[in-house]
Amino acid sequence: MSTPRTASVVVVGAGQAGLSAAFHLQRAGFASALTSPTAARSYVVLDANPAPGGAWQHRWASLTVGSLNRIFDLPGLAQPEMDAQEASSTAVPRYFADFEDRYDPAILRPVRVLSVDYADDDEQGELIVATDRGPWRAHAIINATGTWGNPVRPSYPGAETFRGRQLHTREYGRLEDFAGQRVAIVGGGISAVQQLEEISRVAETHWYTRREPVFIEGEFDPETTGRSTIDKVTADVEAGRPTGSVVGYTGLGWSPAARRARDRGALVRRPMFTRVEPDGVREADGSLTPVDAILWATGFRADLSHLDPLYLRNELGGITMRGTQVAGEPRVHLIGFGPSQSTVGANRAGRAAVASLVRYLDEGAVEDDIAV
Repeated sequence: MSTPRTASVVVVGAGQAGLSAAFHLQRAGFASALTSPTAARSYVVLDANPAPGGAWQHRWASLTVGSLNRIFDLPGLAQPEMDAQEASSTAVPRYFADFEDRYDPAILRPVRVLSVDYADDDEQGELIVATDRGPWRAHAIINATGTWGNPVRPSYPGAETFRGRQLHTREYGRLEDFAGQRVAIVGGGISAVQQLEEISRVAETHWYTRREPVFIEGEFDPETTGRSTIDKVTADVEAGRPTGSVVGYTGLGWSPAARRARDRGALVRRPMFTRVEPDGVREADGSLTPVDAILWATGFRADLSHLDPLYLRNELGGITMRGTQVAGEPRVHLIGFGPSQSTVGANRAGRAAVASLVRYLDEGAVEDDIAV
């Protein structure tokens, strides 16, 4: 292995959470490990993407700015006015690029983090971050990898025999690709409903979910529903329980896409099929529904496999957290994770993680009650 480069803190990921962490590290006096490698305190952000924008640059073309939930400002830079009809995959990355131009965070890209492990000579309490562009040695990491890199695609009997097209939400491009086809859409989340509404404009669609979807009435209120949801997710991560999708905590809202799909007669849920066959899916009642494509809109999980060498998961499969810090491991902070998955939560988590790590580096200890 080549000689590791060094940084006090390595941030993994340059989406909203990672940029927030970089901003607050700069404000706390950390130098760039790229330009000042011998500084007493330094940081680097390792980003797997080739350009600014995090996962936004990979979103499907029809996901426009006007169809997004609110995106909160990055720290220190208000969002410009965005055209509601512009694709989010260009508008949001342009805003992120403006942030990087203004603050010049220490970002190295494209770099894929392969693993994070304890250093063999762990006397200094350091970590080794292995990447496809050489290793880094750090006192701590802030992990901000989000979920886009870990799509959930269920293993279903007979799926390998299907003669049509199968794809996951992250591979969805545009509704025109399905024109005139028969499409099975699987999933009960926001993306599933959005893609069902779109594809049903040009194709025959069938919507499948494991459970009956629960639609909530009224407008989403961030002061009540939002805080209540954060409280529930926080309780789960503090208890070490694996967290589910946001919809699992909130239910589905009557978004404009949901209303359009309902009014068009497309928002008709079917129980999950029992197996996939070469030309279609076998329904719960035993009948065969012919389909040309299956879209697995089945969501994502936290992209944390590179942290496996640290053995952070418990017997439940979750990671017990105290604020942004992994319980019992003050060198590892997870942001954009659990209760900080939202854009405003990611901003706050970046600030909280840096404040906690400054105390850890100053005193060799960290409090367990950091608020996100």
